[in-house]
Amino acid sequence: MNDLGVSKQQTNETFHLLKQLQLHLEQEWKFQPREKGLSLIESASENDSTICPRLRNAKVEDLWTLTHFFGLETETFVLAINILDRFLALMKVKPKHLSCIGVCCFQLAARIVEQECNIPSINDIIRISQCKCTASDLKRMEKIISEKLHFEFKATTALTFLHLYHTIVLRHTSERKELLNIDKLEAQLKACNCRLVFSKAKPSVLALCLLSLEVEHLNSNELFEIALRVQKHSKINDLDMLYWRDLVSQCLADYASPECCKPDHKKLVWIVSRRTAQNLHNSYYSVPELPTIPEAAAFNESESEDSCEDMSCGEESLSNSPPSDLEASFFFDSFKTRPKRRTHHMKSEM
Repeated sequence: MNDLGVSKQQTNETFHLLKQLQLHLEQEWKFQPREKGLSLIESASENDSTICPRLRNAKVEDLWTLTHFFGLETETFVLAINILDRFLALMKVKPKHLSCIGVCCFQLAARIVEQECNIPSINDIIRISQCKCTASDLKRMEKIISEKLHFEFKATTALTFLHLYHTIVLRHTSERKELLNIDKLEAQLKACNCRLVFSKAKPSVLALCLLSLEVEHLNSNELFEIALRVQKHSKINDLDMLYWRDLVSQCLADYASPECCKPDHKKLVWIVSRRTAQNLHNSYYSVPELPTIPEAAAFNESESEDSCEDMSCGEESLSNSPPSDLEASFFFDSFKTRPKRRTHHMKSEM
């Protein structure tokens, strides 16, 4: 630990961080998906019998959208992907079961990471995700996943290392703390998680690649030196760093391009029956009749309050059923901290 400049004058908290880092470095291999299983998915063609990279990546993007929709932590998303990839690398899964598996992994991760009051109900997850499975299906799938992964869900992930590296670097630098933005690093990690290839990388290596690329972008010699000492302490060789840094850099460049369809900007689509759609159409699109306001007459306070109540009747909360069988759009900002619980409003597109 001396290579990171730990001295007697430094706090016990810094020493504790380095001890935590060492512990996670020793454990990370236990929570990596089987490389052989990931390779089989990478080489799979698109058909009805096997999972291919496109299907896996699309499901991860769906889980990203769900995470933003429910206002959950980044850790929930990253852990859900870890559980998903470990299971897919272990079992031969048919595409028709992928939706149920993905939602189940999302629910398992939420139970581990989130406070109980913030965990979405099974029915809400089913309704919003449109996964076409029942609560009983999810319970059966949860049992299968739990048994195959030996109930080991709380994993060491790239996000674990990203937070540790970020904290260690800030404790050893004299630069302004806000320069190294953890929200931006988390958003970049989520972009990498949407590509199957990065599930093959060691979590510690992937996290350090993201950190070093950001340090390079900031053009800070001091931060660069600290990042090198972190690499040395983590015993990550230069060849691994160069290989994964190139892949991460290309991924982030692609993700930053305007042609990239980001999960934050995806549309959630509800599919309902024709009969339900007709009922929704009749109730939602009927415009309430508002009283006519005379041009010359002054209206009193009670009339003003009544008018405001009538105008708000057209707004629907996401806690209710969606108003249309068409599309509803929800836009999120990856780089802003989100409150744990908030009310979303939905705007239907005809």
